[in-house]
Amino acid sequence: MIQCIMLIDDNKTDNFFHERAIKKFNPGIEIITYLSANDALEHLNSDTKVPDVIFLDINMPGMTGWEFLEEYNKISHGKPKSLIITMLSTSENPDDMGKAKNYGVFFKSKPLTLEMLSETADHYRAFREAL
Repeated sequence: MIQCIMLIDDNKTDNFFHERAIKKFNPGIEIITYLSANDALEHLNSDTKVPDVIFLDINMPGMTGWEFLEEYNKISHGKPKSLIITMLSTSENPDDMGKAKNYGVFFKSKPLTLEMLSETADHYRAFREAL
């Protein structure tokens, strides 16, 4: 069962609605929210809790979601990593969808829905069982 989700999105309104969807899906899930990819990377590079799932926006100032993925993939192999990353975007550009697939992450259109959370929970369970 998913215990912790990280939201990385510079849009406070999107984060608010995504947090509400997560709480509606399962009120016991801990939510960590960052408005910048740089701050999220600092969190992930520290000794703090690693989320089970990350929902990541593509277009953000400072560091884009793609740049975040580049840096995230450099995190030491000895450190635990989040098992599921989903790009959340308003973009329906096929190039973005293909790029996400090349990174091995899921791609969904905003907003985060209960159906998406259910799918993510299923993917998470499958990954955990495969470990």
